[in-house]
Amino acid sequence: MSSKHANILSKSSSIKEELLIIDTEETSEEYGIYPDKRTVNDILDYGFIPLDKPAGPTSHEVVAWVRKMLREDKAGHSGTLDPAVTGMLPIGLGEATKALSVLLIGPKEYIGLARIHSNLDHTKLKNVFKEFTGEIFQRPPQKSSVKRQTRRRWIYELEILEIKGQLILFRVLCQAGTYIRKLVYDIGEVLGPGATMIELRRTKVSNLKEKDGLVKMHDLFDAVYEWKKNKSEDKLIRLIQPVEKMLSSLKMIIIRDSAVSAICHGAQLAVPGVLQVSPDLRNGDAIALYTLKMEIVAIGEATMSATEIEECEKGLVAKTRRVIMKQDTYPRLWKTKKTTDVGVA
Repeated sequence: MSSKHANILSKSSSIKEELLIIDTEETSEEYGIYPDKRTVNDILDYGFIPLDKPAGPTSHEVVAWVRKMLREDKAGHSGTLDPAVTGMLPIGLGEATKALSVLLIGPKEYIGLARIHSNLDHTKLKNVFKEFTGEIFQRPPQKSSVKRQTRRRWIYELEILEIKGQLILFRVLCQAGTYIRKLVYDIGEVLGPGATMIELRRTKVSNLKEKDGLVKMHDLFDAVYEWKKNKSEDKLIRLIQPVEKMLSSLKMIIIRDSAVSAICHGAQLAVPGVLQVSPDLRNGDAIALYTLKMEIVAIGEATMSATEIEECEKGLVAKTRRVIMKQDTYPRLWKTKKTTDVGVA
């Protein structure tokens, strides 16, 4: 087991200890697999790469290179970066591509370098930056891939890290879909002389952070070479993260082994199938359904609060929005006529 994956499992175990226990049950070792014990073939189905995108290629080109390198049929990225922009580009592999939508709606963090077109008083610069913190109105640039209409976006944090002459190093934490180049342009318009973004790097996507480690393209190439030529899996396993890490920001529901296959075949989760839930779960929350081994089964929307689940003996707990796990991972253990016996509806 790699130390990185061991830390992930340790964190998952501590999370489980904080969950509200509805019922108890043991998991069978005959099917399923703990995320930290996945082989290379397993992680190519249920993994993602927190790639450090280089400047130059498009996000689509980078994904194509990774797909070709790994000989993987399914791969996709979460959130396009312009060719000149560097930093975090999460690339989902296999079934993990189905979970990328969770990252798309999460906040993004960037470190940028802008040039103001004339020297200005530092106090004025800082005051204008403060004006752009909070809800702003933004119209996408002409070269954007979305319709050019004014829309609202939230700038959660915007700070100047350093000023040197006309150059400003800044950090911004913002809502998904915010155009940073346009943000810099608008700040320049308010300042008067105008401003241009020179460099930009993405340092956070939802719950994934640069400081937790990014994968360079050449490191991935070396790891794949070791795997294919020397049959050594260690390097590649260290670089590919389990899909469950992408979903750690969601509320959790742990379900019975007997309910897993039913969910994978389209059934909805009912109270009898629940073992543990996040204690602060509310109706309408985005959720992740896990097995007792902490494997992701599906993502969805809660239709009951934790309190209601604890008090009720039946009823629909969640609406499944996207099934992640393959259908045949767990055996079919439900009954045809009385599906509620295994906690599905």
